[in-house]
Amino acid sequence: MSSRASERGDPFIVARSRRRCKETPARLASSVGTQASTGFLCSIGPLPMQSSSYDPLPASAAVRTHTVEAGGLVHHVLEWPAQSPVATALLLHGYMDAAATWELVAPALAAGGLRVLAPDLRGFGDGPRVGAGGYYHFPDYILDISDLVEAFVPEGAPLMVVGHSMGGSIATMYTGTFPERVARLAILEGAGPPNSPPSTAPDRARRWIEQVRVARARGARVMPSRDDAQRRLFLNHPTVPHDVLRRRLDDLARVLPDGHAMAWKADPLHGTTSPAPFLAEAWMAFASRAKCPVLSVSGGPKGWHPPDEETRLGAFPALERAEIPDAGHMMHWTRPEELARILVEFLMRTA
Repeated sequence: MSSRASERGDPFIVARSRRRCKETPARLASSVGTQASTGFLCSIGPLPMQSSSYDPLPASAAVRTHTVEAGGLVHHVLEWPAQSPVATALLLHGYMDAAATWELVAPALAAGGLRVLAPDLRGFGDGPRVGAGGYYHFPDYILDISDLVEAFVPEGAPLMVVGHSMGGSIATMYTGTFPERVARLAILEGAGPPNSPPSTAPDRARRWIEQVRVARARGARVMPSRDDAQRRLFLNHPTVPHDVLRRRLDDLARVLPDGHAMAWKADPLHGTTSPAPFLAEAWMAFASRAKCPVLSVSGGPKGWHPPDEETRLGAFPALERAEIPDAGHMMHWTRPEELARILVEFLMRTA
């Protein structure tokens, strides 16, 4: 695993216009599908789902797009609505991933009675980027998720949080920070990257500065063609079927104005080493604060497992385990139907 990817918690290296609008949290439920006149959230219509042989639900299911201000930035959030939702499921993607890649799992959760929300985390997919001089740190994501929950989920309403890889680390940190808010937590190989001893901090700081300077000067990495971008994606995810990766490309990269070249949607700063060491002990402190049932899902031997994974997971007071053999780390891409069944059974048990 590279130092860059390991800091974010994922072993794999993989623009739509927005409108600001205001609405009070009390008006959120009634505003879906329309632009409300007051408050915090605004919605931009229903979008048709793409068809795929991997979809757990028919392609006629619809996903809605919202823009929401959270953590001082305007976030892009996808929603898969349920007819009579009994709870909200918040899906957090991993490093160099995007909200749209949950499309193979989210419809089944919605069909099971969950209102499903999936944000593009800051700096990824169609999510916001930090301004000049800014960077991406785990506490920023906790703030973002906290604001998104306040915007979408009334206090006291059941909230289920699902996080993959880096998203699992963030989900754990959010749950440990606000344990009263989370009814159930599921982490999909989300126990974090290898531990970084504090003694590495000086070297990390220097490497971070050097890499940030390079990223500023170079900008986004341009791939001359769609075929070239696809080849890079194949190399980055050698265990994922190529037909799945072909579908994922447009979620992860954008076509440049010349109509041929492509660039990854993720901010180039995400390709740099974070100056802050990942401390497994600190992550475990968040995990120990979780008051809700927790499910850890493994993708089997081909997945990502830090050396001290068992110790880390042992910090959760109430933990269940599940495994999808041979799914690999990107289980929501490779085995979406099995994953959806596991999640629905766990999340709906007490919803």
